[in-house]
Amino acid sequence: MPPALYAHRLGRAYGPDSSAAALDRALEQPLDGLETDCCLTADGELTLLHDPLLDVGTTVSGWAHERTAAQIRAGRLRHRDGTPSDERPLLLDELLELAPPGATLQLEVKAHADPALARRTVRALCERLRDDPARERTEVISFWSGACELAAELGFRTRVVVIADYRIHALAAWARRVGLHGVCVEHFLLSGALVATLRAFGLSVTTGTVNHAALLEPLLPLGLDAVTSDSPHELRGALSRARGALPLAA
Repeated sequence: MPPALYAHRLGRAYGPDSSAAALDRALEQPLDGLETDCCLTADGELTLLHDPLLDVGTTVSGWAHERTAAQIRAGRLRHRDGTPSDERPLLLDELLELAPPGATLQLEVKAHADPALARRTVRALCERLRDDPARERTEVISFWSGACELAAELGFRTRVVVIADYRIHALAAWARRVGLHGVCVEHFLLSGALVATLRAFGLSVTTGTVNHAALLEPLLPLGLDAVTSDSPHELRGALSRARGALPLAA
């Protein structure tokens, strides 16, 4: 079975990060899921921004948690070259309306060097989704171990993201102990032994960010659950050629 295919930052190769324009283009072909980042605003909303420092990806200045949703949405997202676009930052509520009903939502909690903010963001995210039908297809993901522990405690499917060569048995034992659903391992760290260890602890294994077919091909024998990509259309073609037609959700 080929891995599921998710659009990273709603398809950042197709428009500004986590923008409606990127999402529209990403959905021109079937996808299994959408990945984006969530930052808490001063008034408790959740905005889809990769970086909590607004200056990095928007025309607004300051930190996301120091600005209201209205102040952030008054700005514009920047293109990858730094120039302003016509796209405004999205809120989580908007994504819930725009996302296909069958798509998995990977929502990454962002809070730059602030564990307490990460936990507040998790609480706001889980409260927003508590009674929403999208809860059943949502994964809360984060680099923050405390954020992952809290999301799991609140009853959400949760996945920790790792980008370094950790002691995999210790990582897997911790993830299992605190109730995590799985681990997202950056593609350059993956190996058959690593995946087998995570599987032995009952954990789902995904990877990102894989943007070229040449990077994908050596990963296919590992039996991953999902692959996240800035350019999911390119990977979908590679997966189709390698494994036959993909049974992707429309």
